Amino acid sequence: MGSFLVLCILLGIVGGSHAELQLNFYAKNCPQAEKIIQDYVQKHIPNAPSLAPALLRMHFHDCFVRGCDASVLLNFTSNTKNQTEKVAVPNQTLRGFSFIDGVKKAVEAECPGVVSCADIVALVARDSVVLTGGPYWNVPTGRRDGRISNASEALANIPPPTSNFSGLQKSFAIKGLDLKDLVLLSGAHTIGVSHCPSFSSRLYNFTGVWGKKDPSLDSEYAANLKAKKCRTINDNTTIIEMDPDSSSKFDLSYFQLVLKRKGLFQSDAALTTSATTKSYINQLVQGSLKQFYAEFGIAMEKMGKIKVKTGSAGEIRKHCAAVNS
Repeated sequence: MGSFLVLCILLGIVGGSHAELQLNFYAKNCPQAEKIIQDYVQKHIPNAPSLAPALLRMHFHDCFVRGCDASVLLNFTSNTKNQTEKVAVPNQTLRGFSFIDGVKKAVEAECPGVVSCADIVALVARDSVVLTGGPYWNVPTGRRDGRISNASEALANIPPPTSNFSGLQKSFAIKGLDLKDLVLLSGAHTIGVSHCPSFSSRLYNFTGVWGKKDPSLDSEYAANLKAKKCRTINDNTTIIEMDPDSSSKFDLSYFQLVLKRKGLFQSDAALTTSATTKSYINQLVQGSLKQFYAEFGIAMEKMGKIKVKTGSAGEIRKHCAAVNS
């Protein structure tokens, strides 16, 4: 076999993984699909705006495990005996599953068995962010739903908030995402909240030493978090804004805080430990909001194509929480 042919086959394998995603994939077989989804979001998100960042996070957590195939939505079944992604530590604080079920029900009423849960997750993430005044990005569709979901894979693939730079770089690179994508997608921390266990070790026992604070965290901010938010290391109920005073606005303030050593997570602080990523952050902070929105959108579109199932792979689930029997 000639080397050129081998190269073509390899390129076909790499390029073909998301070659079939296209804008308005459902134009012929369910033309109202995207409008039904958008209408549902517009009706319900204003009553629960905190769901927007939650649905954006769900999309990210879905794509990082087995690609964007809605495997994060599957419930445990006695048939398979294995614990699904939902119960893995990184996903225990995910919210919005019933919202996705509601969207799916509305779409199924119009076109039964046509629109995948994976596409619904991708479209809902975009539409809910737009509704909060955030950026718009293209969502090519045609994803199909996976049939496998393992808790252990979620733990292995979703970068934890305690990640250092090399850990982040590696987990993103495996998914075909570069350092610019890492910075831009971290920008999603400009909206939404977190819980103390995601960062309390930075306050109380950094590197496993009791009483040691993470030196990369601003002292005043750390003291404030200990006094007013996470008063004990075991607090797992208190909710903290990731971007204080601006957590409902999709803006550049998260990046400004990171440069001031006030990023909530170790993974936020890690972005300043590489000259490359720190330079990207500086460029964003000095640039316009419009520029950030445009670049964030490109990174989101790229993330939404990770290892997607298309064509005859996977299935179109009737119910998002269960594979078709």
